Parts: sequence; structure tokens; C-alpha cells
Amino acid sequence: MDMTKLVDFMSFLIYPLQAITAVYGLFLTILVFRRIAQKQFRSQPAADDFLNQVSERLQARDFDGVAELCDSPPYWAKAVPQLMLIALNHRERPISKLRQLLGETFEREVLSELDYQISWVNTVVKTAPMLGLQGTVLGMIAAFGKIASSNRTGVDPSQLAKDISFALITTAVGLMIAIPLVMCISSMQVRIGRLTDAVQHQIGRLLDELDAAQSRKR
Repeated sequence: MDMTKLVDFMSFLIYPLQAITAVYGLFLTILVFRRIAQKQFRSQPAADDFLNQVSERLQARDFDGVAELCDSPPYWAKAVPQLMLIALNHRERPISKLRQLLGETFEREVLSELDYQISWVNTVVKTAPMLGLQGTVLGMIAAFGKIASSNRTGVDPSQLAKDISFALITTAVGLMIAIPLVMCISSMQVRIGRLTDAVQHQIGRLLDELDAAQSRKR
């Protein structure tokens, strides 16, 4: 395979690879946003409703009722109810140790998974412009190849324009994929920060009430 055929073959692959990259980036973005939504309450009233139900059961020292509530379908995928289940299973521990356990669990089971998924979105952000640059290089190689052979065959301006257009379009497509994903990553990080703040506040309140319930036993 001579150089011209190799360049043509690689150029043929650029657009399909960019399409695959764009679809994969969109899939990962939707996946992360859905995962964040699953881990948090839909609204503040929904969170307050759950916290109030747990508080009532803790005041009555109905630990089985709390566990049943946390493991019910509306709550079994959310961060706070699942952390509360862990707290109930280890409620014999000192409250300081329990806070540390839940913090480590939240970081390991929720935040690290989200960070892992966002790292793949970052990979797409880096890959898309590189594919665009690859298309630019291939387009310029093809254009200069035609110029180099112009003394034998003459140069068709339309062919040069086609190669240069390919070079510029692939660059633009790469940027069009990367720029929205960069904005999405920023939105993800904001949402993760809000999720973390909400979990810390809500689980802190529940741990205080769990400690109070345990103290009444003693």
C-alpha cells in the first residue's frame, strides 16, 4: 500500500471514529448525570420527608422500621438511606467511629465511582480534538501531495479545496464534541459537590438522632 492509499484509508476512518467518540461521550455524560440523580433526593421536600420518617422511628427506637424504610424501593439506590443502613448495622460503635466509617464508605462507593466515570468523559474530551488534529494532518498531507505532483499532472484547485476543507472540518468537529463535554464535566462537578454537602448534612442529623436513641437505651 503506497502512501496515498494509506492516507486515503486513514482519512476515511476519521469521521466514523469521531461519530463513535461523540456517541460514547454522550452515553457517558447521560450515565453520570443519571447516577448522580439516583444518589440524591429529587427535591428538598422529598429529603425532609425521608428524614422526618426516620426521625420518628428513631425516637421510638424502631431500628427495624428504619432499616425497612431505607431498604424500600424509593430509597434503596440513594446515598443517605444506604449509609443509614450501614450505620444501623454498626450502631454499637462510638459515634465518631461511625461517622468515619460512613464518610469512607461514601467516598469509596459513590464518589470514587463517579470520579472514575468522569475520568472517561475527560478521556473523550482529550480524544475528540486529537482525532480532529489527525484529520487536519491527513488533509494537509493529501493537499501537499497533490501540489508535489503538480509538475507532472497539474493541480486541480477543487481537489486541493476538498483536502483543505476536510482538514478544517475534522478540526471543527473535534472541538464541537469536546467543548460541550467540558461544560458537562463542570456541571457534573457542581452536582457532585451539592450531593456531598447534602449527604454530609443529612447523615449528620440522622447520626445525632441515632446516638440519642442509643443513649436512651443506656
